[in-house]
Amino acid sequence: MNSFLKSCFCALAIFAPGRLAMAAEEINGAAIAERLQATPAHSGLKMDGYFIWDSSVIKVGDTYHLFSSRWPKGHPFPDDYRRHSEIIRATAKNPLGPYEFQEVVLSKRGGSQWDSVMSRNPAIRKIGDTYVLFYVGSDDHNLEPGGKGLPLRRIGYATAKSVTGPWLQSDQPVFQGDSTGPAVCIEDDGSVKMVFRTASLQVKLATAPNFRGPYTVVNENVWPADRLEDFDFFKARGQYYIICEDNVGGVTGHERWGALLTSRDGVTNWAPMNRTAAYDHSIRFADGTKLESNRRERPAVFIENGEMTVLFTAVYDGQDSWCQPVPLSPPLRIN
Repeated sequence: MNSFLKSCFCALAIFAPGRLAMAAEEINGAAIAERLQATPAHSGLKMDGYFIWDSSVIKVGDTYHLFSSRWPKGHPFPDDYRRHSEIIRATAKNPLGPYEFQEVVLSKRGGSQWDSVMSRNPAIRKIGDTYVLFYVGSDDHNLEPGGKGLPLRRIGYATAKSVTGPWLQSDQPVFQGDSTGPAVCIEDDGSVKMVFRTASLQVKLATAPNFRGPYTVVNENVWPADRLEDFDFFKARGQYYIICEDNVGGVTGHERWGALLTSRDGVTNWAPMNRTAAYDHSIRFADGTKLESNRRERPAVFIENGEMTVLFTAVYDGQDSWCQPVPLSPPLRIN
């Protein structure tokens, strides 16, 4: 290469690197949806005699730990979760599973505790040297607004030095009022951003200096235009993202499909990067079969080594419910 061409090549490398290497792809619903692949037929977590819901996965060593909710079958789905849901842990050597049940992590605590009746919606994080499990609990002494006699759902947390416990539950919920479906983003300094919803599907966002609180609601209505629920919350390339269920189709145009919102500061001005759904209700399996699910909710992305590799959702087919992972290929880089 002569000196002139060499100089031009170096200038191109410095000032236009995207011409030499593929630029990082925008993180949006389309980028996730187009990567979703067929998944093994016996992946995820199912349990005979139980409805399974929720997915939150953390890798410890070479093992993937799935925290989920279950409640016994016996009444039409999902009626009994309000009084009988408990949080369980299952493990696998592959993020797709199949996951094997290990233990009940949190069940009825009894007495007058804020989570004495049930526990659900787990979100597991490791903060410093402590495993923190955010979750929703209910008791028999506080009722949900609206006069239906339903137990009030509130968010709290449990801590442990090992992913296998023992777990110490918080004495009080982090909010005294109606709150459910927590999704958290932990900053490098240990501070917390948490998105959650109320029974009326009003989406709120709170911050805290650390996971113990105190939590202050800093956005009373994250997405006033429509009804959203079932959040996962992550940070990528200096921006914040929420993947969630588009409850009435106001974002994607499709009821209960997956929507992706983003914000520069993680608190205000949330908006979709585009309105393409991140997922629909169809799941393809590696054996050539396809499921059109009755309900597909509770999205959670699994991120490993700076790449989004798996989308977890809770699935109901009219008879059974389970946690279903689907691989992204190629993985979506988030940094």
